[in-house]
Amino acid sequence: MHNGYAHHTLAETATHPGGRMHLEEPQAKPKAPTLRPYQSQLIKDLYVELGKGHRRIAIIAGTGAGKTVIGGKICADTAARGCRLLFVVHLDVLVGQTYEKMQAFGLHCGFIKAGWKEDPEAPIQIASIQTMAQRTWWRTWKAHVVFFDEGHTTVFSQVGQDIIYDTHPRAVHLAMTATPYRLGKDQLGDHMETLVASPVPSALQKMGFLATMKYFGMPKDTQVDLEGVRSLAGDFDERDLKNACDRPELVERIVEEWQRLTPGKRTIAFCVDVEHARHVAEAFCAIGVAADVVDGSTPIKERHRLYAALGSGELLVLTSCNVISIGFDEPSVEVGLLLRPTQSRALHQQQIGRVMRISPATGKTHGLILDQAGNLQRLGFPEDIQEYRLPNRREPGEATAAPAKQCPQCNRLVWGFVVQCPGCGFQWETEPQVRIDDLVEVLTETQIREMRKEEMMAFLQVHRRRSYEDGAAPTWTENKFRKAFGCSPDVSWYQGLIFGKRPTRQEQIEYQNYLGAIAQRQGKSIAWVIDQFQQEFGVGSYQEAFLR
Repeated sequence: MHNGYAHHTLAETATHPGGRMHLEEPQAKPKAPTLRPYQSQLIKDLYVELGKGHRRIAIIAGTGAGKTVIGGKICADTAARGCRLLFVVHLDVLVGQTYEKMQAFGLHCGFIKAGWKEDPEAPIQIASIQTMAQRTWWRTWKAHVVFFDEGHTTVFSQVGQDIIYDTHPRAVHLAMTATPYRLGKDQLGDHMETLVASPVPSALQKMGFLATMKYFGMPKDTQVDLEGVRSLAGDFDERDLKNACDRPELVERIVEEWQRLTPGKRTIAFCVDVEHARHVAEAFCAIGVAADVVDGSTPIKERHRLYAALGSGELLVLTSCNVISIGFDEPSVEVGLLLRPTQSRALHQQQIGRVMRISPATGKTHGLILDQAGNLQRLGFPEDIQEYRLPNRREPGEATAAPAKQCPQCNRLVWGFVVQCPGCGFQWETEPQVRIDDLVEVLTETQIREMRKEEMMAFLQVHRRRSYEDGAAPTWTENKFRKAFGCSPDVSWYQGLIFGKRPTRQEQIEYQNYLGAIAQRQGKSIAWVIDQFQQEFGVGSYQEAFLR
């Protein structure tokens, strides 16, 4: 095995955003990006799972976790081992971004994309799903690894399903995504066996790798009225949304709120359709704010020009329809306008994620969200995520949003337990307070967490025992817990909940039989049985009980 990455001695073919080819002079191998500690750990976790025999693994890395660097390092490691990799993207615009990633690691690539040079001898093929549907040679190109970018989309395409089950069933399949959840029944866990994950957004914020956020809702009389809006394929029908959202009074109101709360800040707006996006941009231009529109028909070269203009401050507002939710990376953007109601947790988190990146170059300290669509109260905050899970059709994992409320004074959205608005200081007088004579006891965050922890653990114990006694899956308890508290339980709380601190050998055997029956019924692996067993009896307990 080589220590370095793929070397180049010949001129490489490069492509400009417009798709035209030119040859560059040979250049020195670029220096590979330096991985953050948690990125290195995620890749180590991936190789551990591969060592266990897993062949289909989801890689979950939220916005700002560095999917580009993580994916590039995996590709570099694959090439260094003399293996061949098929890198699948679902949008044409992502081909160029992926190639830039590969260049940073000094990798030799071919392309399956109209207008790009094909080179079947290259060890890495960057492939667009749209072009793959029109080509056939890749079906017999023997890839050792298939990397699905935006796996919550590419895995579920017809091409993705062909790759996994027909053309490349013996390859290792890696599905990278920031948001594993999908609308509809079919979920990522129905095609991937296990997952590895980066830290959750709140942890990345504490590490300083994501910006802290402020959230604002609109007054109720200027929020989108969804009465009469139908659902189609699990989300709101866009034709109905058009009538509900693209209204002059709503467009005017969001501009007024932007002027009041976030004047002069770089902003992106998520709209229902192209016409809605144009109306919002026109409203900003009417008050002298430089604004423009990007949509699916915007040429790639023009998109890059608009993104650069936004980054430089030449533009202050860029409105879009289904374009900048994925593949947009301008960390200086501080404000996101949520103008399109959705039921998709994945889309919701992707949109907020566009303004969560840090930008030391511009002095950006936090991101701001103005939500006219009611998405935050419907789907929650990214900071609500306690852990990443791999959903499947039996356990889709779409937990309800944590309780949120809106400050009646400044419209800031906060968690339901907050007593005083951090934005304007408004006090919810109806909130319970602990009083001693004329003094008010102020509980620290740690004290509040400890009080809530005791309540949570008592709830967990009762329902964990009940699920075992009734023969229900342990996930039944987890779902009940999430519905009650709006978050997932801490895994460390599970140990001894059913059998106490001194379980007998017979109890361990009975619990293993219980887990085995559920695994057989639900198609779970032995790894799942071991993990669930060790949650109750402790790390290493399964090996001590059954593998010696």
